[in-house]
Amino acid sequence: MNKQTDSIKPILYRFTLIVLIVFVLVSCEPFSSHSAIQTELPLLTGAALAEMPEATTVTLPALPATFQTTLLNPLDTPQTYLHETCRFLRNKWKPANAEPGTVVMIIMFGKIQAGPVTNPNGINVWDFKKTMQELKFQGFEAISMRDFLFFIERNAEIPPRSVLIIQDGNFEEEYFYRYYREFWENWGWPVVNGWQSNIETSETLSRENINMENEGWVDHQAYGVMPDTKLSDESAKTVIARELQGSLAGFADIYGKTPTAFIWPNGGIGLRPVTAARLLGYQLGFTANSRGPVMYNWIPLSDKIDSEHPEYIPEVKINDPLMTLPRYSSGQAYDAIDQVRAIGDEASAYAQANKAMEHEYYEVVCSETYGPMPTP
Repeated sequence: MNKQTDSIKPILYRFTLIVLIVFVLVSCEPFSSHSAIQTELPLLTGAALAEMPEATTVTLPALPATFQTTLLNPLDTPQTYLHETCRFLRNKWKPANAEPGTVVMIIMFGKIQAGPVTNPNGINVWDFKKTMQELKFQGFEAISMRDFLFFIERNAEIPPRSVLIIQDGNFEEEYFYRYYREFWENWGWPVVNGWQSNIETSETLSRENINMENEGWVDHQAYGVMPDTKLSDESAKTVIARELQGSLAGFADIYGKTPTAFIWPNGGIGLRPVTAARLLGYQLGFTANSRGPVMYNWIPLSDKIDSEHPEYIPEVKINDPLMTLPRYSSGQAYDAIDQVRAIGDEASAYAQANKAMEHEYYEVVCSETYGPMPTP
């Protein structure tokens, strides 16, 4: 009996050992797997979870569309000329600059005549004075070409309703005193003279205009050389050079200055003349097209022939709004004053309605590079 018991003990021992080993292996398997997972992907809770970066999608704020008005001819559409949106917005809303909706009416008067009008672009003296009085009545103030340039480039402050008055052609001192001096003395209104640098101009006429230039109330700007010239893309290089370079030479000789603007003789324009003018340093150009008033970064131009005004040359393809600026003629100005005022009022209201949107865009997109929006 004892021998049988002794023979069974080793068997039981080995069986028990095998069972224990299997139990340990089975018991350890889950813990080993779980440990490996914990090491590879640690559990994140509390502060550790809060520090995890989250994937986000940034949506830039929208900008309002360019201001439009039904008061313009549908063929004449506003064109912008500034490519730096952030700089434009900063200049637009800077408190020290011109307020949004500031409008400039550009008028070019032909010869002012006391009697019947015989000049094709002329105006009777009574109609001229009526136009000037209406401008003042509706709150307009005249500005210089320098004021206009600074406004159109960077929105420098000018009156909310401004007028740039251009007198066409060379005239003696007595002419300017008779028609313009009272407005300078009473209202502080300057006048721009489109001066033709004709070599046949008399010394007396030149000297009289030099005196008015030095007095500061008549600002002479380039108007070509020959009276009958009309520049276009078909014009010979020599003709383009004569009108543009000839004006520069004439101004250097007579006025000792470089003209800022070129008033396109007889309204003729084209890509080649505009490109040449830019290369020679002209900063502004005025056409004979009556498209409407201008505002900061807002110039009405057209890319189509107007059947009602076939003499208006489309400017959009030239792609240089500041060298193809519109202006009103003597006969158009009076009837357009109320329209210009209304366009300025519409633009001002549109700007205020979209102010928050433009400020939000500037804050998100521009402030890091351009600094915070200036405040009063």
